[in-house]
Amino acid sequence: MGVLASKIIGVGSYVPPKVYKNTDIEEMMNTSDEWIVQRTGIEQRHWVDSKTSTSDLAVKASEEAISNAGLNKEDIDMIVFATLSPDFDFPGTGCFLQAKLGMSEIPCLDLRQQCSGFLYAMSVADKFISTGTNKNILVVGAEVHSKGLDQTPDGRNVAVLFGDGAGAIVMSAAEVNDKKSEPCFIDASLNSDGKYAKELWIPAPGTGFDSSERMSQEMLDEKLHYPQMNGRTVFVHATKRMAESLGALLEKNNLTIDDVDVFLFHQANLRINSKVAEMMGIPEEKVFNTIQKYGNTTAATIPLGMHDAMKEGVLKPGMLVASAAFGAGFTWASALYRV
Repeated sequence: MGVLASKIIGVGSYVPPKVYKNTDIEEMMNTSDEWIVQRTGIEQRHWVDSKTSTSDLAVKASEEAISNAGLNKEDIDMIVFATLSPDFDFPGTGCFLQAKLGMSEIPCLDLRQQCSGFLYAMSVADKFISTGTNKNILVVGAEVHSKGLDQTPDGRNVAVLFGDGAGAIVMSAAEVNDKKSEPCFIDASLNSDGKYAKELWIPAPGTGFDSSERMSQEMLDEKLHYPQMNGRTVFVHATKRMAESLGALLEKNNLTIDDVDVFLFHQANLRINSKVAEMMGIPEEKVFNTIQKYGNTTAATIPLGMHDAMKEGVLKPGMLVASAAFGAGFTWASALYRV
């Protein structure tokens, strides 16, 4: 008699068509292609037009994932949506996605765990499925960063990092005899440390000010509605926590680096991923990177990478995948799953 588990049965992704190469934003932000590539590994990113929202990107990725799974929209019984760039403050973007997909009455859950969001979302979906509550869950990561970036020299240290995009998977119930050898979601580690929340954040709008308003002209003048980051602190914590979390998860499941076929890390900075691989002794050929063409798409990054790896023949059925992510909060996570 096997055990109830969840497995990935469909994958989809979408990026807006407009590409902004580093050379396209050099004058805009008083920067250079050489500077960006050297410090981040990013060569280009995709940014939306004025009419496109986060849920619009999510629709296309979701439709592809559902089709790839061989299911109809009516077969989906829950949506878990990870994003830090919602269409609106409320309601959650999962509700807008649900309406655009033509679904009704199934539960929608939004997660705001930034760069760790998709791994949190996978873990949440796995719990609903493995307890028998749901059968087919659409898990989405989507972001529109470009509309919230300071695209001037003042904001270049952050603005050059981010791109827009969406990725989605369908996780479905399956009975397995051996979770480690059969395709399924194996295990995850989720963590956070809120004392670093202001090292990477957007202060405004919000209720945390000594003000009767969530947004004021003064906040706008101070550009508090744009992302702020302590880059060095983020780098130090990201490399440490990603390696620490993934190492502990492998040990917990009696697995080693050699057992893993593909490492799909969150793509925030190529230097971070290279450092994590070096610290853990991961062969370069096992790490699949996409930051060079998409930039940091936060919650969309891992499903985008998963789909690209599949399309390029790097990730094949039956392979064991290890993922790790680190982001604002600070939050970090790792996961093991076989596709």
